[in-house]
Amino acid sequence: MLYATNTAAAKRERFRARLASGELLRMPGAFNPLSARLIERKGFDGVYISGAVLAADLGLPDIGLTTLTEIAARGRQIARMTDLPALIDADTGFGEPMNVARTVQELEDAGLAGCHIEDQVNPKRCGHLDGKSVVDVETAAKRIRAATDARRDPNFLVMARTDIRAAEGLDAAIDRAKALVDAGADAIFPEAMRTLDEFAAMRAAVDVPLLANMTEFGKSELFSVEQLRDVGMNLVIWPVSMLRISMGATERALDELAGEGHLREKLDEMQHRADLYDLVDYEDYNRFDTSVFNFRVDR
Repeated sequence: MLYATNTAAAKRERFRARLASGELLRMPGAFNPLSARLIERKGFDGVYISGAVLAADLGLPDIGLTTLTEIAARGRQIARMTDLPALIDADTGFGEPMNVARTVQELEDAGLAGCHIEDQVNPKRCGHLDGKSVVDVETAAKRIRAATDARRDPNFLVMARTDIRAAEGLDAAIDRAKALVDAGADAIFPEAMRTLDEFAAMRAAVDVPLLANMTEFGKSELFSVEQLRDVGMNLVIWPVSMLRISMGATERALDELAGEGHLREKLDEMQHRADLYDLVDYEDYNRFDTSVFNFRVDR
C-alpha cells in the first residue's frame, strides 16, 4: 500500500551489490509511477527513467528543455512506487559543475538509486541523432568529479555517459571512458555503440559496470539480453520502449474511436479493471480504510 517498503538507502545498497556480482541487470524504462510498479511485478531488476521520456511526457523534444526541478519531481514519484532501484537520466547535470553537484543531491533526496551525466555540450540533444557535440575531456571529468564529491550516500551510483562515439569513433569513446573512470565514475554508459564487437572492446578497456542502451530506431542494433550478457554488459535499458508501445496503442484506439464511435473491438487489448485494481493494491487500501473508519454516526 502507498509506496515502496524499502528505503532509498536500502535500494541503493542492494543495487550496488548486484552490480558488483557481474550479472546483467534488466531495466525497462518507466513512463509513469504505475508503469514502474508493473515493471517490478513482471520480475525485472530495476527501473530506468529516461530524459527523453520525461521531455516527451511534457510534450517537449529531448533537447535540454526540461529542468532539474521537473526531473527530480517526476523521478521521486516513480522511484517511491517500487522497491526496485531507479536509475535516472540527468542529461548534462543541468549546468556547470556546481549545478551538477546540486543535481546529485536533489536526486539523492528524491530517492533515486543513481543517475548518469553525459559529456554533450549543454544544451544537449537526443543521443541517437546526428550532429551531436561533446565537451572536452577536462570539462567532462569536472562534471563527474563534482557529482561524486557532492553525493552523501556513497552507494548513490554516478554513471558517466559518453556520446563521443558518434562524433569521433570508437577509439575516442574508449579513451573518454577511461578518463571518466579516472575522474571517479562508478559506471560507464557508452552511447550509440553500433555492434557487439564495440561493446566487447569497451568491456575490455574498463573494469567498471557498463550499460547498453537498446533504444529502437537508433544507431545500435537491438541485441538480446543473452547477446549483451555474453560480451560482459552489466545493465541493459529499453528507455522509451514502453512509452512507444503505449502511445502506439493509444493512437490506434483513438483512430478506432473516431472511425467507429466505440471501442468494443479493443477490449481484449486493454488492461482489465481487475488487473488495474490489483496493481494499485485496491484491496489493501480498502482494508486499511475500513479498519480506521469503523464507526457509524447515529442520526
